Amino acid sequence: MNVTPVGTLPYKTLQINNRRYLGNKYKLLPFITRVVHKECPGIQVMADVFAGTGSVSSAFTDKTLITNDLMYSSYLCNFAWFGPEPYDPQKVIDYIFQYNQAENCGDNYMTENFADTYFSRKDCSKIGYIREDIENNYQSKKLNHRERALLIASLLYAMDKIAVTCGHYDAYRKGAEFYKSLELSVPMAEVHNNPNNQCFQEDANELVKRIHADLVYIDPPYNSRQYCDAYHLLENVAYWQKPQVFGIAKKMDRSHLKSKYCTMAAVNAFEALIHDIKADYILLSYNNMATKGNGRSNAKISDEDIMRILQQKGGVKVFSEEYKPFTTGKSDISENAERLFLCTCFHKE
Repeated sequence: MNVTPVGTLPYKTLQINNRRYLGNKYKLLPFITRVVHKECPGIQVMADVFAGTGSVSSAFTDKTLITNDLMYSSYLCNFAWFGPEPYDPQKVIDYIFQYNQAENCGDNYMTENFADTYFSRKDCSKIGYIREDIENNYQSKKLNHRERALLIASLLYAMDKIAVTCGHYDAYRKGAEFYKSLELSVPMAEVHNNPNNQCFQEDANELVKRIHADLVYIDPPYNSRQYCDAYHLLENVAYWQKPQVFGIAKKMDRSHLKSKYCTMAAVNAFEALIHDIKADYILLSYNNMATKGNGRSNAKISDEDIMRILQQKGGVKVFSEEYKPFTTGKSDISENAERLFLCTCFHKE
C-alpha cells in the first residue's frame, strides 16, 4: 500500500494480526509455512476453507488464494485483506479520518441495544453512525465492495480493541470502566491483490465440492464453543440488518451460523469434507486438547478418527509444535501442542 508514512498523517495503521481471536494461528505461521515449503513443492493455489481472521492466508499471498468462512464478519475481513478488487487507499484514509473526528452522533440501533454494555453509550452512538454511513455510501456507489469491506474491517478491529470483554462477546463486565474510546485505523492492505483470488462465505463442506486447489488448509473449530456465540456482536454489526437481540449478552439469532464441527456430528462432517476435497495436498491444523480441558474445551474429533479418515485419502505425516493458544481466559492447559496433519492425496486431482 503506497501512502505517506504514518508519522506525517493523523491516522494509525493496522495489520491483519492486530486482533484477538479464538484459535488464531498468527504465532504459528513460521511453523505452518516451514512445513508447506518443505513438503508441498510447487503449489500455486491455496484454499483456506475455515479462514477466520485470515492470518494463515496472509502467509501465502504469493499464491492464488481461496478464502472461506461461515461468518460474514470474517468474510468481510478476508475480502478486505485478500479481495481481487482494487481500491482507492486515499479514499479509505479520508473516510477513516472523518469517522474519527465524528462527535455527538445521536441515538441509533447500537445505543438502543448495547449502550453501556460492551461499549459506552458514546461509543455505541459512534459505532452505529459509522456503520450506517458506510452502508449508505456503498448503496449510493460512492464505495466499491472492497472499500466497504476495508472500512467495516477497520470498525470491527477498533470495536474489538475497546470492548469491555476478554476478547469475545459471551458476556460483558458489568460496572466496568470504559477507559478507551473508539478510534479507527487504516488497514495496510495491498491495493492490487491477485485478480484470481476468491473469497466466500459458505459451509466449507459445500464449497469444497466446487473448488480445486493445490493445497487445502483446514482449521475447523475444535470443541463445542461456537464462534458465532463468541463474536455475535461483531457479526451483528457486519451484517447490519439490525435484528432483535435478547438475553444478558444481547445476542441475535445465530442458528444459521452454527457449525457442525462444534457438535457430535463433527466426525461425520469431517469425513464428508475430506472425501469431497479436490487437491494435491490437505493440511489440517488440530491441537492436542483431546480431554485435557473442561467438557466444552475437549476436541470433538479424536486423533484415531483423523488418521483413519485422512489415510483413506492419501499418505499422512504429522508435525507438532508447542504453543499457548488464545482462550476465553478460563483455561491454562499445559503441554498444549498444535499439530499439522499433512495428507498427500493418492490421486492428484
